[in-house]
Amino acid sequence: MSQDNKENPFKKRTGRGADGNTTGRFESQRHEIDLSNYGWFDQEDESLLKTQFFKDASRSIVTENDSPDLGFRFSMNFYRGCEHGCAYCYARPTHEYLGMSAGLDFESKIFVKEEAPELLRKKFMSKSWKPEIIMMSGNTDCYQPAERKFQITRRALQVLSEFGNPVGIITKNNLITRDLDILEDMAKRNLVSVTMSITSLNTELARTLEPRTSSPEGRLQAVRELSAAGVPVNVNIAPAIPGLNDHEIPAILKAASEAGARSAALVAVRLPHSVKDIFSDWLATHRPDAQTKILNHIRGMRGGELYKSTFGDRMSGTGVYAENMQRIFKIFSEKYNLNKDYPELSTSHFKRPQNQLSLFDDE
Repeated sequence: MSQDNKENPFKKRTGRGADGNTTGRFESQRHEIDLSNYGWFDQEDESLLKTQFFKDASRSIVTENDSPDLGFRFSMNFYRGCEHGCAYCYARPTHEYLGMSAGLDFESKIFVKEEAPELLRKKFMSKSWKPEIIMMSGNTDCYQPAERKFQITRRALQVLSEFGNPVGIITKNNLITRDLDILEDMAKRNLVSVTMSITSLNTELARTLEPRTSSPEGRLQAVRELSAAGVPVNVNIAPAIPGLNDHEIPAILKAASEAGARSAALVAVRLPHSVKDIFSDWLATHRPDAQTKILNHIRGMRGGELYKSTFGDRMSGTGVYAENMQRIFKIFSEKYNLNKDYPELSTSHFKRPQNQLSLFDDE
């Protein structure tokens, strides 16, 4: 996408992270709008780019990962695409496998795995499944605005709780507090932990960079409520973007500690494939004076490129700037007592309902 595309009609009025699309059109099948949890919009506005939902007919839901950079083996994603519309989102290129754009299509054309809870139940009933932690979500947020309507994450949590299988949840949406009744019960059995991503405490920055997420205060409120309910909470400063939000590392850690988080992590920005152009366009629109400086800092952390996929470096970057960010993070995570290990969840509670074993074939 050209950075000098000044005539795009969605730039200032859609509350989207991308300025436009980078690929062709997509023929709609079903069309709805849901503004109930966009974070920054409190009424329906016909000028907004409306979100479309499509049924995803996937026949499996648990994915096995082999990346050495990830701290988990299994993950689940209930949605393809994400309404949060974060301009930096590394998952955007996954929409290109569907023949759509990593830009506006990714955040406005959402594929929904409505049968995910039933598929998860079938997975657990299989004798081949050995209880192990599953992460929700590895790519797109399981509590994005669509979840308010479809409630797939809530139903999946009910299945996880019933079978006693541990789960880790990654989100940046206060909507997770809707499910405190399930999460509190699971926490009593050491079956759940939550990672809340907080990129900035600056409302204006969050409003444009992550337009349909919960506000920074909304996320901190979720940390408070989860912690008070006994759910262990980790806060991710993700992504840390040099020259944009890295100066907030101490303040975010302080706020997270005060809200009750028990640990924290830092993840450097990564801009694979078309995300480089989308984020560059965002900078040209919202931080034009700092665009060159920020991109150069990122290149300095990525061996002269905006992205390198080298295992071991992807999550942290390399070079002086990356090392300095990690040093600051370490100092303040220790200062605010956020240097605890991530909790080791229990697999000892896993149990299959015996009266249903004959209903499912072994996989």
